[in-house]
Amino acid sequence: MEQRLLTRDLQPPQIHQIWQQLHQIPDPELPALSITDLGMIRNVFATSNGWKVMFTPTYSGCPATEFLITEIKHVLKQAGFLDVEIQVVLTPAWTTDWMNQDAKQRLREFGIAPPEGKSCDHPELSGPISCPRCHSQHTEKISEFGSTACKALYRCRECLEPFDYFKCI
Repeated sequence: MEQRLLTRDLQPPQIHQIWQQLHQIPDPELPALSITDLGMIRNVFATSNGWKVMFTPTYSGCPATEFLITEIKHVLKQAGFLDVEIQVVLTPAWTTDWMNQDAKQRLREFGIAPPEGKSCDHPELSGPISCPRCHSQHTEKISEFGSTACKALYRCRECLEPFDYFKCI
């Protein structure tokens, strides 16, 4: 992350505008978060022909990949950035560790428990999953898969509400 920020600081002023535009693109499955909140944009830089955006989908088989590539191009074109190349970067693979703290808080406000711990931690070592509604840690897993493959379905034993947990990946 520090390298990306440093690279952004050394680029032409349009880079900041591009990042602002990219921040406006919501994730199709998590509209409370942008693709930049999720860390899907790895880098943006000027090329001899225009601009290059380095993009990492949340997983290699993500059905929204083509949609997001098209949306990135569309949003940047509308902002006046006409020559934009999107490079899909699959290595290293996307991880929930790239999500910023603000994104995790907005997930909680949206009713989805954010990832707890780091992706390399074992789930049993990262502690209980807190309910995004009442903040109780008295919760139980109902299903390994929730509304999408990257989420598990939990239920709070205090407020009795079901909720998605965005798994550490």
